[in-house]
Amino acid sequence: MTRKLMLVPLGFVAVLASAVVGFAAIAGGPMMGPSTRVQRPAFHGYYDGHKDTYLSTDVSSKSDAKAMHINYSASLGTVKGLPEIYLVEGRAATGQLAIFGSEPGEKDYSPLWSETILTWKTGATPVLITSDTQINKIEKTGKLTERDAHVVLNCPIIKVGA
Repeated sequence: MTRKLMLVPLGFVAVLASAVVGFAAIAGGPMMGPSTRVQRPAFHGYYDGHKDTYLSTDVSSKSDAKAMHINYSASLGTVKGLPEIYLVEGRAATGQLAIFGSEPGEKDYSPLWSETILTWKTGATPVLITSDTQINKIEKTGKLTERDAHVVLNCPIIKVGA
């Protein structure tokens, strides 16, 4: 009698475990294997006046990869038609961060970005830039210039609103 009672609970556990695994496969899509946690530095950048949180994982420039301690990927440099990430070089307003040309939820969002360098002209007083629209307005005044860095960054935004 004791042996028979043991078989029922063990059989039930096996069926239940099988159902849980089957449900996980259906609900979660393709299995990527067990997950682990790693610590990575996260950064903040501006998009349309608010801060977003992003990671920087790969770049198409060897020197940038070395300087930023991230992966170098030559093939990233061949991707075209990307939204821009603007980085201020030289003088900048206090608290200046990267500025994104898009974010998750926008039709042109991509975790890959074309790097654009902004530079304040001599004599211009840097102001805090928090949107690409603001960049365009300041450029029209002749106080700010931009140049294509010919670099592609893989910087997925992981949280909209910091």
